[in-house]
Amino acid sequence: MHKLAAVRTAAVSAALLPLLAVTLGGCGLKSGSPMVDDVVPGSVGQGLPLKGASLTVTSKNFSENIILGQMIGLVFKAAGAEVLDRTNLPGSISAREAVRQGDADAMYEYTGTAWITYLGHDKPIEDPYKQWEAVRDADVRNGVAWLPPSTLNNTYTLAISKKNNAKYGLKTMSDVARLSNENPSAVTVCVENEFASREDGLPGMEKAYGMKIPAGNVMKMDAGIIYTQVSKSDSCLLGEAFTTDGRIKAMDLDTLVDDRHFFPNYNAAPELHARTLAEHPAIAGLLDPVTKRLTTQTAQRLNAMVDVEGRDPHDVAKEWLVGEGFIKEG
Repeated sequence: MHKLAAVRTAAVSAALLPLLAVTLGGCGLKSGSPMVDDVVPGSVGQGLPLKGASLTVTSKNFSENIILGQMIGLVFKAAGAEVLDRTNLPGSISAREAVRQGDADAMYEYTGTAWITYLGHDKPIEDPYKQWEAVRDADVRNGVAWLPPSTLNNTYTLAISKKNNAKYGLKTMSDVARLSNENPSAVTVCVENEFASREDGLPGMEKAYGMKIPAGNVMKMDAGIIYTQVSKSDSCLLGEAFTTDGRIKAMDLDTLVDDRHFFPNYNAAPELHARTLAEHPAIAGLLDPVTKRLTTQTAQRLNAMVDVEGRDPHDVAKEWLVGEGFIKEG
């Protein structure tokens, strides 16, 4: 299940940072295991530019971010580094703090999460690249360096089954607004508790689009159940979803375009401890080609391998990197 929704409140994050800093500093992030894969350079890592380096990779604890963290580790390993795998840390804050403090060297982070949750801004920047630039520039003071972003955008959307959408023909959230005004009883929505109450969730979306969804038509449930309810029942015409979730394709769902750009851009980009990048500038050349190949559709496919097929995130990451020619089996 996707974990971004649980970390998009800046006030809560700010309150947790001091405690987390003590916790991370005290334990030294001792968990983790060496990455032992026998991998060699493909299109990246030629000349073993990281030979002799000892690097630690981390991630949050949901499938997509674990996959992305494994990709970083495998690329580092193929380029000659000794790699410690500390992916799958609980929540966003712990992984972020590990990179910020230097207990970990690199992870894939999301621009919207950084801008709103870590850096404390209320309003997103509409242009994805300008959002990344603003994050990169602001995070310098925290000792965090950002490499260029992917087009992979793990943001909110509304999902509808193709079966139901054959009747309504919804393509955008503005279409939902029109339907909600013309036929309020038709618009039923399943959402998580948090999304139902936050201004950057359902209430704000209703205001931005002029939707009129009766309170009785909003059902609250766990995120994983939402996809099933939208796909297989009539209780939810629409459901809160994430654009990169593998269940969208697996369950034959349509997703609606946020045509008024209400939700922030959550583009994945490598986030590094600044000193690490200064000591190993070759990292930029290793990760940039990988990042450029990461799209929302690619993430959907890889996430489905884990969340629908039950495969291991490490294996999925390795298979993709080898298939794309970035690294080779040793």
